[in-house]
Amino acid sequence: MNTADLLLAQARLRPDAAAIIETHAGTDRILTFGELDSLSARGAAVLRAAGLRAGATALVLEPMSIDLYVALTALFRAGIVAMFLDPSAGHDHIARCCAMRPPDAYLGRPKAHLLRLLSPAVRCIPRHWSFGKTPVPFATRWTAALERATADTAIQPCDTDTAALLTFTSGSTGQPKAAVRTHGLLAAQHAALAESIHLGPGQIDLTTLPIFALANLASGVTTVIPEGDLRRPGAVDPAPIVRQIRRLHPSRSGASPAFFEQLLTAGEPFPEFTLLYTGGAPVFPSLLNRLSASAPNARVVAVYGSTEAEPIAHIARDTITDEQIAAMVAGKGLLAGPPEPCVTLRILADQWGKPVGPFTAATFEAACRPAGQSGEIVVSGDHVLPGYWQGQGDAETKFRVDGRIWHRTGDSGYLDPAGRLWLLGRASARIADSRGELYPFAVECAARQIPGIRRAALVQHDGCRILLLEPSERPGPDLARVQTALVWAQLDEVRVWPEIPMDRRHNAKVDYAELKRRLR
Repeated sequence: MNTADLLLAQARLRPDAAAIIETHAGTDRILTFGELDSLSARGAAVLRAAGLRAGATALVLEPMSIDLYVALTALFRAGIVAMFLDPSAGHDHIARCCAMRPPDAYLGRPKAHLLRLLSPAVRCIPRHWSFGKTPVPFATRWTAALERATADTAIQPCDTDTAALLTFTSGSTGQPKAAVRTHGLLAAQHAALAESIHLGPGQIDLTTLPIFALANLASGVTTVIPEGDLRRPGAVDPAPIVRQIRRLHPSRSGASPAFFEQLLTAGEPFPEFTLLYTGGAPVFPSLLNRLSASAPNARVVAVYGSTEAEPIAHIARDTITDEQIAAMVAGKGLLAGPPEPCVTLRILADQWGKPVGPFTAATFEAACRPAGQSGEIVVSGDHVLPGYWQGQGDAETKFRVDGRIWHRTGDSGYLDPAGRLWLLGRASARIADSRGELYPFAVECAARQIPGIRRAALVQHDGCRILLLEPSERPGPDLARVQTALVWAQLDEVRVWPEIPMDRRHNAKVDYAELKRRLR
């Protein structure tokens, strides 16, 4: 079982169909499924000729592009593990990641190769390839190498437990954890996504989510990569993306909330879309409403998942009732919808930060919370990451039930009587003071339903519950109205804040550490 077999199945069925379309300065570059097969076979030959063997590791620093997916498929074909990390996390982070699994090769665009000057950990990687046309000292141009190579069509046999992808957590609270996706897990994840988001041959999908693009390749869906810097989806210029949509007519789009927020600033209608999926960060009803208004022919769906388990649940806007919206405004949390059929989900009493289990089936069921009672969300399934590299982080995030591995998401929530999941935010963010228990995320979700509020963040500062609001328009929200609407939260103070800092990766999650630093 090799993921390359999944990705290349369409080359035999639809070799001339477009697999990926990317755009630069208004000019489209198209890669067909047949070209993905032939170029990745050349790429595998290049890698093998350089002495890389099955089980080796290649660090890849390249945003979503045709070059990325050709290289990734070549790595899979050769049985080489593709390693990804976030270079913006700093040199210490890079050094820790490379120490955990030293790379045997490095593939990246010319600017990424500057890290070889700045990071000793990257500098000592023995083999280098660069994407693009610009020469890089002591690196071979990937496209030139492909042109010279003779295709090696062999696909390395793998079993379900063979590592395929290696990604890292931020390590903001200490040593980063390495998430290993095996070939078996990628196959299960593809099956889960294909069913959940209804992938089918011949569709055209505008997506910013790399894992969705992999699922598209395996399903015969054409991936359109939005024109812009997708490393900062909340800052992309929507104009060239609108032109792509008008020219290429994608019927669906799967992207982060920050990307869709930016796309909506164009003020354009999008009648082309029939399906819109958004996830990777909290998706609030206000965004679903705006997407529904701008894409009147589309079904708009919020997807809940995580690096370790994607997908977990989803909810379509047209199934959310006025009563459920009112419940969100009243602080009941964010409705995520029913769990996916491929995942088993339970709620445990909140013990985040402490190991739990092992359980027998009977003791586990006794420990699970009934409908309506909040706690820690835990999941199990074939597409759920069973553990981290070398077990780093397993004690805090995994437990067993009669030998079966379960994953602790670190999120709090509850199931309602109909079996729908409601999110209350990170378990570690829960406030417990003299006034009782409060989940900041529930307050923020409620606040964002109030007109004039773009973002909200609740922090506990000097023992006070302070709600910060970033306005979406001038003069900003009516603070008295906010206090009244959120009286149940017993807030000490509500302030208008010019800009709430967000995470660098998704531009959609509040950076609480930075926010508290600014409050000092």
